[in-house]
Amino acid sequence: MTSRPTGTLAQRKRQLVADELTQAALTLLAREGFDAVTVDEIAAAAGVSKRTFFRYFASKEDVVVQFLADMGAAMCDELASRPATEPPSAALRHTVWRSVDACAGHGDRALRVVQLILGTPALLARFLERQAQWREELAAEMAERLGLDLATELYPRLAAGMALTAFHTVLQRWSDSDGTEDPAALTEQSFTVIGPALDAVARPGTPGPGPSPS
Repeated sequence: MTSRPTGTLAQRKRQLVADELTQAALTLLAREGFDAVTVDEIAAAAGVSKRTFFRYFASKEDVVVQFLADMGAAMCDELASRPATEPPSAALRHTVWRSVDACAGHGDRALRVVQLILGTPALLARFLERQAQWREELAAEMAERLGLDLATELYPRLAAGMALTAFHTVLQRWSDSDGTEDPAALTEQSFTVIGPALDAVARPGTPGPGPSPS
């Protein structure tokens, strides 16, 4: 996943170089393994100097982190674009599917990138760190969609957390199966499980669920 070039000519050129570096890095890292690839090799594959690489990224790890940042931004954009009347489970399912499809819908290289992230402790830690950030962003969007107070209501963060758990679980199963399991089916199965809880939200002015029977 890369950003579309926008803005001035200089900005577009900069974005194109960043995209080339990202593609080269992810291809090499996925094929050779995180520890086996050097910054020199990434720069050479992208057709730039090592100095140019460091103008864009502080380390090879930062290339993957940028990939994750783009993924999170796409999730938030997708949720914000969903119809206001759509049930929470449907809105979040579409949101998760957009990023699952972005990861799983581009062949073997995408699978290797996901396996690289999930199988490299340093990258997995950054992935989980990013998910915590995404949860806050998705929770804020859910609160706005439903007219809930993010500071006092539990639902928005719980809903965002469930959606991201589904996202991670789908990617993990797809990765562990070496791409043989269908990510679309896994996404549907995940939201079949969590959908009822996601749709059990009480909007302001409506009663919530009563006490559990004794």
